[in-house]
Amino acid sequence: MEKTKQEQVNCSIFGRKKKQYKDKYLAKHNAVFDQLDLVTYEEVVKLPMTDPAFQRKTLVLLGAHGVGRRHIKNTLIARHPDQYAYPIPHTTRQPRADEENGRNYFFVSHDEMMADIAANEYLEYGTHEEAMYGTKLDTIRKIHQEGKMAILDVEPLALKALRTAEFSPYVVFIAAPVIQNVNDYDGSLERLAKESDMLRQAYGHYFDLTIVNNDIDDTIAALESAIEKVQTTPQWIPVSWVY
Repeated sequence: MEKTKQEQVNCSIFGRKKKQYKDKYLAKHNAVFDQLDLVTYEEVVKLPMTDPAFQRKTLVLLGAHGVGRRHIKNTLIARHPDQYAYPIPHTTRQPRADEENGRNYFFVSHDEMMADIAANEYLEYGTHEEAMYGTKLDTIRKIHQEGKMAILDVEPLALKALRTAEFSPYVVFIAAPVIQNVNDYDGSLERLAKESDMLRQAYGHYFDLTIVNNDIDDTIAALESAIEKVQTTPQWIPVSWVY
């Protein structure tokens, strides 16, 4: 940009200065380009099932809000408690009478949570009704240490931290159900379909599997079958996870 300012050349056939569109390069827009994470090529390698680096440690469920990810996550954990677990969130709110620290939530002070956020110890965090909630990376690591696969229903931006050899994610996109007829266009289904399409276009290159959630039971069965297959067959993974 500095060079452009200093060496601006008048190349218009009408003798006018060519307009410089520098806005999109300003620092305030960096986050937008960061989110898009435009990838044209990623080197991969196929690892045999006997290679320990091949094991997927984290099941990441992506999808539009309201598509059924939470139900899928809870069903898998209820059916296979020895295989799957969900990281217990941290929160700054006060525990209720029937809540125990470390069972439903880890209860921490606001200052403690802010310090851990500053130290990049959280995968995701946010505020709801004046209290902060978040998923700490160490809670995911603890699940892995127990020999289980961690299930996460996160926002797509969390993939930046998760797509590493340490977490070895298997990313499944739960797509919105297909709208069959005009009676299905009730607003909420349209919103669900539009958000689903936007996620697919922006982050589709990260998906290992896409399942259209036309029927929740069929979706869960398809996911169970896919996980079983992925743990017993050779996998294509990014070279950066191995070397």
